[in-house]
Amino acid sequence: MGFSETIFLFFLALLIFGPKRLPEIARQVGKIVNELKRASNEFQAQIRSEISQLELESENKILPPSEPAVGTVAALSAQPEPADSYQPSPAPGSEEHSVLKAAPDA
Repeated sequence: MGFSETIFLFFLALLIFGPKRLPEIARQVGKIVNELKRASNEFQAQIRSEISQLELESENKILPPSEPAVGTVAALSAQPEPADSYQPSPAPGSEEHSVLKAAPDA
């Protein structure tokens, strides 16, 4: 609605209702618009509240990850190696390495 249309409606209301009742009607229209805005804000707040409550409920439904099943690849890779199973190879030049080189073939 443009400026010229607003002016036309103002003059039309002035002719229909008269200069004495026009301020009273404007106040009533203002109150109605204010009530509509308030109701709209309350409705929006209620919708936001319901959405946030639904989001919290859906977050509570998500279960934590379970342990891998026994005997699967995931279960085997998740198990730590025993400390006794790892034996480092001897460093080159150590006595043990030299003994192996010097041993005659039988």
